[in-house]
Amino acid sequence: MTVITLSGYRKTVKWIRAGLFLGFFGLAALMLLLGAGFLYMKLLGEPEVAVPQSTLYFAADGQVIGESHTGEKRYWVNLDQVSPYLLQATLAVEDKKFFNHHGFDFKRMAGAAVADIKAMAKVQGASTITQQYARNLYLSHDKTWKRKLSEAMYTIRIEMNYSKDQILEGYLNTIYYGHGAYGIEAASQFYFGKSAERLTLAEASMLAGIPKGPSIYSPIASLANAKERQHIILREMEKSGVITATQSKRASAEKVRITGEHLHTDVKTAPYFRSAVQQVLADKLGIDEQTIALGGLRVYTTLNREHQQIAEQTIKKVIAADSDIQPAFVSISPKTHYVTALVGGKDFSDSSYNRAVQAIRQPGSTFKPFLYYAALENGYTPATQLKSEKSSFLYDNGRKVYKPSNFNHRYADKDVTMEQALAVSDNIYAVKTHLFLKPETLVETAERFGISTPLKPLPSLALGTSGVRVLEMVNAYATMANGGKYEEPVFIKRVEDASGKVIYEHKSESEQRLDKKQTAVLTHMMTGMFDKNLSSYANVTGASLAPKMTRPYAGKSGSTAYDYWMIGFTPQLAAGVWTGYDNGKEVTKSDDKRYPKKIWLNFMEDAHNGKPVKNFPKPKGVTAVDINPENGKIASSHCPVTRKMYFVKGTEPEEYCTDHLPKKKKSNDKKKEESWLERLFPLF
Repeated sequence: MTVITLSGYRKTVKWIRAGLFLGFFGLAALMLLLGAGFLYMKLLGEPEVAVPQSTLYFAADGQVIGESHTGEKRYWVNLDQVSPYLLQATLAVEDKKFFNHHGFDFKRMAGAAVADIKAMAKVQGASTITQQYARNLYLSHDKTWKRKLSEAMYTIRIEMNYSKDQILEGYLNTIYYGHGAYGIEAASQFYFGKSAERLTLAEASMLAGIPKGPSIYSPIASLANAKERQHIILREMEKSGVITATQSKRASAEKVRITGEHLHTDVKTAPYFRSAVQQVLADKLGIDEQTIALGGLRVYTTLNREHQQIAEQTIKKVIAADSDIQPAFVSISPKTHYVTALVGGKDFSDSSYNRAVQAIRQPGSTFKPFLYYAALENGYTPATQLKSEKSSFLYDNGRKVYKPSNFNHRYADKDVTMEQALAVSDNIYAVKTHLFLKPETLVETAERFGISTPLKPLPSLALGTSGVRVLEMVNAYATMANGGKYEEPVFIKRVEDASGKVIYEHKSESEQRLDKKQTAVLTHMMTGMFDKNLSSYANVTGASLAPKMTRPYAGKSGSTAYDYWMIGFTPQLAAGVWTGYDNGKEVTKSDDKRYPKKIWLNFMEDAHNGKPVKNFPKPKGVTAVDINPENGKIASSHCPVTRKMYFVKGTEPEEYCTDHLPKKKKSNDKKKEESWLERLFPLF
């Protein structure tokens, strides 16, 4: 029998008290530590959710024309855009108690640990949806204690700062379903060719089984494994009471149709247009490249898919496949200044250099309409005459000489009207006008039309020797077609972020930069390049196009040794084409020189097919007068050639042409005398 002495009893009590004291303070310290940890994580706030998502580009009709991603196709959707069957199937197989725990299912974790110990291997998972979400967002899948600790911390932070619906939505949009499909929407589109909200029970139960092992349970990798996993999920759903035995049996027997095709795989649709859109997103809207590429943006553009297709097909048909000539093309709707089509080269896969918006090339005579608008503002009229002859011009205070020439050195060697000079592209008339107005006048006028590239106020500027971009030239012509209302070219109508919030919406900022009446006069002058009545000492520059035209066009062609252009418009559409060599080589072949006009007319005719024919407006204050184009005077019925010209009222010619009136016959006095005598003396 053990006898406890008083001293022994006292020692035992002492140790018990010490143990209780230490235990209490240890527990308090642990609670304090845990509290501090939770407080620290609370102060950290919600962890940033930065999931790469595909940015989508839409045409004006709402059709997707492109997508940017880095191999992770993901289209974020809200929970209400996901089939209830998929939600139920996912919860049944991944985390039945998701809505009842706070990030960790301790009972399930204990059960998994026992199962692993018995099997002496990792045979059962116990991660909750929140834990998997944390792992997908922030961590690698390495099986280390450090990773597990980080996962636990992120799990707590997610649970502390997000609702269960937000967590489930995030999980479904980040989980990998195989074959490059990240998130339920991309997976649903890939496997079944439909949106996630339209999934049937059979499809949903099959999809829910894939994340456990995409390379094993994908129906494309192994339909047998996918069906086996589907049966398990259906049984779990039945056990959970979310479906009936009949529904389970029917879904299990249903034969699902697997498509195995990703959405938006066509990277050929308007690649140069999309590159221009991306440039606008970065330069004009200030969106960083990472967000543009992987921010899940929805970019609604101005692209007209029909116009784009016509432009691409026309260029391919006209330019020889073995030619090194490069094209640039832009079409713009004048009323809105929406860019409806854009081509920046023959083949984007060969060269992504966008010649429509990046290249600066000499516009040649396509620059002359700006000069003649300035002339109209400074007292000229379409009937104003200057002499077309071989000429030399002194400039720079007489220290330099400029000797322009007309095409093929053809000169009228007499006075010609401004309207005819524009139609036949007389260079002498243009330079004389330019120097009379002073070169700075043309620089300022071109800037009003929207030409932003720096221009040199030289005598040769009248002939388009200062480089410009195709986009700004076509937009300048669209400004004419819009009655002188200018607006920057518009590529984007609206941009939404990944959550559907509108972060940019275009609002028109059109500005009446040009006089409506003078613009109408200039526009009518530009129809002259197709009117053979203005051919004389030289043919009008659009003579080859006129027989193929089905409606009125206004336009201007232009060329240098290295650049060939054609730009023109109707009230509904403006379009322009440039062709040339990237290396600045001279264009020498006759067929190559004809490319721009052919492309332009084919495009305009096809783009307007079925559209009503519209004449150019003649605003109040503008009058139309029949003029003899040879002398600029009001035509008479005897003039062999006439051209209806527009004038601002009060500036039209007052003098009538008398050059072609019938000449009076000379009188024969002898005959008249005989006739008088015969009448007086009929007997004689």
